[in-house]
This record gives sequence, C-alpha cells and structure tokens, in this order.
Amino acid sequence: MNSRNIMLFKRVRLVIQPINSTDLAVSYYNRTALLRIYRIATSTFFFIAGFTFATWASRIPEIQGKLHLTDGGLGAVLFALPVGLMVSLPLSGWLVSRYGSRQMVILGALVYPLILLFLALSSSVLQLTIALFIFGITDNLLNIAMNTQAVGVETLYGRSVMASFHGLWSIGGFSGAIVGTFFISSGISPLIHFLVICIITGILVLAANKFTLPHDEGKRQAQPIWIKPDQKILLLGLIAFCCMVCEGAMVDWSGVYFKKIVQAPVSYITIGYVAFTGTMALGRFLGDGLVTRFGIKRILQMSGAVISTGLLIAIIFPYLVTATVGFFLVGFGVSSVVPIVYGLAGKSTTMSASTALAAVSTIGFLGFLIGPPVIGFIAQAVNLRWSFTLIALLGFGTTLLAGKLKKNNIIQ
Repeated sequence: MNSRNIMLFKRVRLVIQPINSTDLAVSYYNRTALLRIYRIATSTFFFIAGFTFATWASRIPEIQGKLHLTDGGLGAVLFALPVGLMVSLPLSGWLVSRYGSRQMVILGALVYPLILLFLALSSSVLQLTIALFIFGITDNLLNIAMNTQAVGVETLYGRSVMASFHGLWSIGGFSGAIVGTFFISSGISPLIHFLVICIITGILVLAANKFTLPHDEGKRQAQPIWIKPDQKILLLGLIAFCCMVCEGAMVDWSGVYFKKIVQAPVSYITIGYVAFTGTMALGRFLGDGLVTRFGIKRILQMSGAVISTGLLIAIIFPYLVTATVGFFLVGFGVSSVVPIVYGLAGKSTTMSASTALAAVSTIGFLGFLIGPPVIGFIAQAVNLRWSFTLIALLGFGTTLLAGKLKKNNIIQ
C-alpha cells in the first residue's frame, strides 16, 4: 500500500466520523467507509468514460447524414479517433506520471465530454476528423488516469476490484445508448443532446473529484515519454493483444457474421453483439470474486479457453441459437482479461503505474485495431468463418501466455 494514501484516512475521518455510533467501531468503520468512497469516486470516472463514448456513438448515423458521408468515407473519418488514441498513449502515460492521476483524471473527465460539442458543431469532414482525433486523445488521457486511480484503490483493498471498475464503463456505455435513444426519438439535436451530457458529467466530476486518491502507486518520478517495456510488461501487453483482437472482432464483425454466415433475420442480426456485450458487462462484475477465489493465472487461462470455445461453437455450428451461445461465451471470456492485465501492470516495480498502463494499452490496442482489418482481408480471400478461426486461435493465446506469468514473477 502506498503510505501517502493513508493520510487521506485522517482527512476524510472528520467527514464521516459524526455518523459513527461507538468509539470501538470508529477505526474499522472509517477505513471501510473511506475505501467505499474511493471506489465510488473512481467508478464514477469509469462511468463518465463509457457514458461519453456511447453518447457519441449514438449520434454517428445522424452526423454521417449531415455531412453526406458514404459508408467508406465514414469509416475513414472514424479512424481518426483510434489514431488519436494510439499516438497519445506514451504522452498520456508521461502526463499522469508527471502530474499525478488525480489531476489528470479530473482534467480528462471535464474535457472529454466537452469535445462532444465540437463533434456536433463540425460542418465539414476536416473539422469532424480533427475533432475525433482530439476526442481520441482526451479519451486516452482519461483512460490511463482512471485506471491508475483504480490500481491504487485495488492496492488499498488488498484484493481484486479492477474488473468492477471496467464493469462501470460498460454500464456507462449502456446508459449512454439509452439516453441517446431517448434524445433521438424526441427529435432533439445532437448539439443540445451533447450539451446536456456535458452538464451531467460535469456534475458527476464535481461530486467525485474530492474523493480521488491523492497519490499513485509505483515509482514516483516522471519517466521519459518513450520507454521500452520490460519483459513483464511486454508479456502482459501480449495477453491484452490476444484478448483485444477478439474484442475488436466482436465489435466490428459480429453483425456481419450473423448476416452473412448465420443468415439471421434482419431483426436478429445484432443479437450476437447484444449477447457479447451483455455477458462482458456481467463478467466484469463477477470477475473480481472469481479472481479472489481461483487466482489470476487460472482465470486468465480459463478466459482464453472460453473465448476460443465460444468462437469455435459459432464457427462449427453457424445457426442462430448456437452462434448466439458462442458469442455469449466470448463476452464472458473477454470480460476479465484487460482489467486483470491492467491491475498487474499498474503494480509494476520498474516503472510508474501510468507508464506501465500506457505500454500495455499500446500493445493491447494494436490488437483492437489490427484484428478487424485482418478479418476483412481473410474473409475476402477465403471466407468469414476462416477469419473467425484465426481469431479463435489468437484468443487461445491468452491461455498459453498466462501460463508464463508465474515463471516471470509477475504474480506475487
């Protein structure tokens, strides 16, 4: 545990002590209540991140129509977001390491939703591309900072709680989609919609910012923007890569698979993606308990096996029910991998938590970017089922790589 974070116990004690009933229970109650406050505050930022991203996603079709973009043109423009995210990964890690995750998570949570306004106001393809590039940068800054905060909270708890934070991101995404559907059905413009979201997220930041961790785990000094990951961080990054290849495949190709291979009715084309996202969210809330019970290594190995099994079921039995069950399993398998890997990276003893998280995120997110295009190339050359077979093999790579964790002394 970072000793400087203990000081916040004394600061917050004055706030929560009046509700204690006996002196005997004060110490234990204060610590438990403070840990809960830390966790709620950090969870709020994960919710904001998911809520903001889903808000933008809900309005993509309308903005596409406004700028008269073809599907190909939209795809090219949307690529600006992950490019912004990728190029800013080292910088985000350095900023969080240099100035602390507390300052950066507050800054990111305020600026990230504000970029929605520039997206809504974009009147040309160039303006939208630039806005999306900046959107990706601020998304990444918030991501690195809030995960650094989550590592500190998990360390204070002394057990796995990382997956639940990522579960809050999924809940935020679901909530953003629901709110977006309401605004769209009510005929409210994207600008007004996004302005309301900025107000909501601003209130959430105002409520949570006082209860963030003041100090980060790991090495204290700021490190170079570019730093070569050591063997342990590289291994964690490769595990994230294998998992995020599968996640990217589900996000971009699940609907196409159900349309072309499963030949599902139009009203059921998205059912595979719904099954995937639903179990991914559920798995993240169950993940911490499973890690506590079975251990990190075993859960990662099981996750890779479940991912591969689910994909193979959908490949071998490409029917509506069986493919849905297969995607259901993929979501559950994917759910805990990235939270576990981030938690381990944040406890690095060779670099700051934020720098380690940025390194792992860089390697992992390459899988998210590379996976979908590779699927398209293979599908064009052979067929989509062969593409998903390759993804199933990469998913099993999570199991194989997880077997090396203890050997490399990553799990203490």
